Amino acid sequence: MNLEVVMSPWIRWGFLLCTLTLVSAQAQDEARIVGNWRLVSVVYEDALTHERTPVLGLHPVGYQIATASGRWLALVTGEGRGVPSNDAERAQALKTMISYTGRYRVEDHRVITKVEAAWNQSWVGTEQIRAYRFEGDLLHLESPPQPHPNIDGRVVKIIVTWAREP
Repeated sequence: MNLEVVMSPWIRWGFLLCTLTLVSAQAQDEARIVGNWRLVSVVYEDALTHERTPVLGLHPVGYQIATASGRWLALVTGEGRGVPSNDAERAQALKTMISYTGRYRVEDHRVITKVEAAWNQSWVGTEQIRAYRFEGDLLHLESPPQPHPNIDGRVVKIIVTWAREP
């Protein structure tokens, strides 16, 4: 059966309007994501207990850059890091950071980054998927539950909040 014959002009018009609205909203979100962002917080939420932990301290440091051409770069470091002077301190420094870069796209209220380089080599070649939402000048990113290499493989959601830089 030919669907076009069955659909009334009003249904076709409504479908077209909904499609255009969704495409327009996604384009607006893509434009809002572009820019320089300063880190506000990093919270890991345990997938089993839902306990939230500011794993990198209450005042972590970091920046994220999303370009209009589709490049994503994020660097996050824990609060109070010192300069490492031995192998144990260097290993600890690695556990108090997250960094990756790659090409990103926005779809279905998610930012999806195809990782090209990262502090954790196992992320290279993967897609890092983050749901996003805006709250004023804040951008909240949330990962799906996943084992995290810096916390002994516990399954967590990573919830990161960024503030737009002027």
